[in-house]
Amino acid sequence: MTCPDKPGQLINWFVCSLCIPRVLRLWSSRRPRTRRNLLLGTACALYLGFLVSQVGHVSPQHRRAPEKGPHWNLDAAGTPFQELPLDGTLAPPYSQGNGTTLQPNVVYITLRSKRSKPANIRGTVKPKRRKKYALVALTQRQEMWTKPSIRSHGLAVTADADVPGNPHKNQVDRGWGHPWRLVQGPALQLPRTVESNIRIYSESAPSWLSKEDIRGMRLLADSAIGDIQKLPSQTGARLLVLEGNSKNKWPSCGTSPCGLLKRPLDMSEVFAFHLDRILGLNRTLPSVSRKSEFIQDGRPCPVILWDSSLSPTDNGSHSSVSLTWSAYQQLLKQKCWQNGRVPKAEWGCTEVHHHEWSKMALFDFLLQIYNRLDVNCCGFRPRKEDACGQKGVRQKCDNQDTMELTHIVQRKHDPRHLVFIDNKGFFDRSEDNLNFKLLEGIKEFPESAVSVLKSQHLREKLLQSLFLDKVYWESQGGRQGIEKLIDVIEQRAKILLTYINAHGAKVLPMNQ
Repeated sequence: MTCPDKPGQLINWFVCSLCIPRVLRLWSSRRPRTRRNLLLGTACALYLGFLVSQVGHVSPQHRRAPEKGPHWNLDAAGTPFQELPLDGTLAPPYSQGNGTTLQPNVVYITLRSKRSKPANIRGTVKPKRRKKYALVALTQRQEMWTKPSIRSHGLAVTADADVPGNPHKNQVDRGWGHPWRLVQGPALQLPRTVESNIRIYSESAPSWLSKEDIRGMRLLADSAIGDIQKLPSQTGARLLVLEGNSKNKWPSCGTSPCGLLKRPLDMSEVFAFHLDRILGLNRTLPSVSRKSEFIQDGRPCPVILWDSSLSPTDNGSHSSVSLTWSAYQQLLKQKCWQNGRVPKAEWGCTEVHHHEWSKMALFDFLLQIYNRLDVNCCGFRPRKEDACGQKGVRQKCDNQDTMELTHIVQRKHDPRHLVFIDNKGFFDRSEDNLNFKLLEGIKEFPESAVSVLKSQHLREKLLQSLFLDKVYWESQGGRQGIEKLIDVIEQRAKILLTYINAHGAKVLPMNQ
């Protein structure tokens, strides 16, 4: 028989050893059973009270640990403990007055802090993706127009190579910096990213851009280049033959869609396209910024969607409508085709609707485009960089009536409306040198455009729209550079609104 080692068990064993013999002796004696039952009941009651007192004095450290689980931990009173240390430390024991200490009647839990996830801001922060590259052959004939910088890739091309069928040999275009050369040999394969350069992170594109606009922008920005052709242009513009789906609705040059490639100095064409759509004019062609290793040493250039539906233009004025300045002013007075009125033959009207001139004047003033209505720079002080300053044509301003308008273009199937081409603007022209000649004779302005200028939302819309073009956004220095361009347009908008109020011009809906 083993001796109990716990204090409670020792006490119980000692009481039982004393009580059991006495109880048996009382039970077997001759005393009355009533007295014997009373003594036995009293002993049992005392023993029961002793056991209850032993249970009440058990120290808290000998209690059983609570079960693990998601429930709250409770103290001896049954109330939840509200403050739990999260750093893994325990609170000091409670001190009594006699120098002894008691451990707190709580259970401390160490909680592991959760890792916070970064905020997902839609439309402003783009997650980085691993670029996947695919090798794409640029031409089936293994030929392409390229630049001297591509010789570093191991392509053997000499500066004076006589390549059969190369009409551009020994030609250096002004403003481009280097000649283009035809490369023959193995098919040039360049890495092409799967990710589009047109960024749309929301569910839909901005409301002022149509589905056709987005398709055209993606085509110009992401399609592979099959060929580059020279155009008869003084600026050295070239035609990019793109590898797109010929079943699409956009006009093409032959069997494939094309884009007009311009110089890096003409990057304002991209800004002009977005401004035109935001103002509700819808008179420009889709334009994006694009860069490639074999175009201008990788410098971004504007690419405008080629539209074969445009009417043929004259080589001198590049216009499908022949007009002088005096004839143009006469058209503004007659208000040709306004309100469905058929003009008389002696008025000298063209097929262009009267409202088209108001839209063009407002658009050209905001961007200070002078190559349509003021090709001789008679309404401002030109710089040496301006075309009219180089040629000295400003001397013709003494006889403005004979000045011919340029880049006035229509579509073959829609002669009532104009198409704004060659939209190179100037943001560095000071407020005291703005060309107000562009507004001469204009008495009405489009309501849609004026409402946008008054709404104080022009900056917000331009930022949202220009952000879609990744290459253009980065080429202008990001948001900081774009903000500077918008500052100029907003200031000119205020000046234009002041001009409209001062001259009593009407603001009319122009949806014809």
